[in-house]
Amino acid sequence: MGRMYSVQFNGVAVTAQQDFFEITAATGKPCVVHSIEIEQTTEVGDAGEENLAILLKRGTSATTSGTGGTQATAVVPQNSADAAAGLTADINNTTKMSGGTITTMRSWAWNVRIPFFKVFTPETRPTVVPGERLTVELGTTPADSITINGTLMVEEIA
Repeated sequence: MGRMYSVQFNGVAVTAQQDFFEITAATGKPCVVHSIEIEQTTEVGDAGEENLAILLKRGTSATTSGTGGTQATAVVPQNSADAAAGLTADINNTTKMSGGTITTMRSWAWNVRIPFFKVFTPETRPTVVPGERLTVELGTTPADSITINGTLMVEEIA
């Protein structure tokens, strides 16, 4: 087992499609996604209910990183004695990953009244090898502004 890290964002007002998370594996350190959690705090009650597409995508080394978001300042080791992560992570890129070969690995419909929580079994965990990118994308434009929190749990294998 490698080192476990969380990448997160909190209280982000989302009005457009975007890459919630984008991770790029460091040289010699593949990454394995263990779980994705996305929840919202503003759309309550029947009138606010929406179903939004969540897409898991992988891009080759020829892809271009998304823009408009920020580099995650908190890639947090789950063991406080672990070293800093080698992977890079962006959050909330409003211009999504593009170019090269992009493969949609999985897609889900998220009913915003409940948190989206996906824990992968060991044999289905998405892997990102050095030179690849992986994104968790909001593939549907929300009807109105929605405030979202998210956490991505990633294992880095050295």
